Amino acid sequence: MINPLDLTGKHILITGASSGIGKATAIHISKLGAKISMISRNENKLKTTYSELEGTGHLMLPYDLMNINGIDEVIKKVITINGPLNGLVHCAGIAEMRPLSMTTTDFLHNMLLINFYAFVELVRCASKKNNYANGASFIGISSVESKLGDKSKTAYCASKAAMDAAVRCMAKELATKHIRVNTIIGGFVKTEMYDHYVRNVGIDAFNHHVLSKQYLGLGEPMDFANAIAFLLSDASRFITGSGLIVDGGYLS
Repeated sequence: MINPLDLTGKHILITGASSGIGKATAIHISKLGAKISMISRNENKLKTTYSELEGTGHLMLPYDLMNINGIDEVIKKVITINGPLNGLVHCAGIAEMRPLSMTTTDFLHNMLLINFYAFVELVRCASKKNNYANGASFIGISSVESKLGDKSKTAYCASKAAMDAAVRCMAKELATKHIRVNTIIGGFVKTEMYDHYVRNVGIDAFNHHVLSKQYLGLGEPMDFANAIAFLLSDASRFITGSGLIVDGGYLS
């Protein structure tokens, strides 16, 4: 039987692998045969993810991606230990809410630092000579809110919209290196970010404003992991510079 999502022998780097979508993706694609390198600032949670991976040769590196200037050295270490990358998935991110009156430049900068700047730096470093394998696939986790926006989310929405715009440029520039770059434009999924959002707005408001539009219900991390596996696989070899919508119908 042919498995179009077979990732056997592929080396994939995942950020934010200690929880949520990153954790689900790491575990899922290890079952599809991939060798996983993981980055997260929470070492204890990262160890838990590591213990659930299938296969051998995996690597975990505790690191805070807010330290942008050190990312190049982290990539070098990953490559030295596990070889060139076949894929990169940037799942790390923050989604703090603040009204516009409290959206200072410092707050905006910190949001962009992890959600956008880190993604650009990861792609920049991973696409250097000898750091990637032919046909590599780089993926950023975006959001439906990059398209529609919401109150108190100027910084978050801007950071995700920046990522969506950037991949269109990156895809053109990296095509000569046979590297594909895409985002997952995701709907609301049950993660710690969802719990944080519900605490801020209340479950009734969430159900009214979100689930009334996202009519397939609240997503699970595995819904994203499956889409990510597709974009990492050769089955998506003709897709680049795009945002794959995985939103339960939210944007329709």
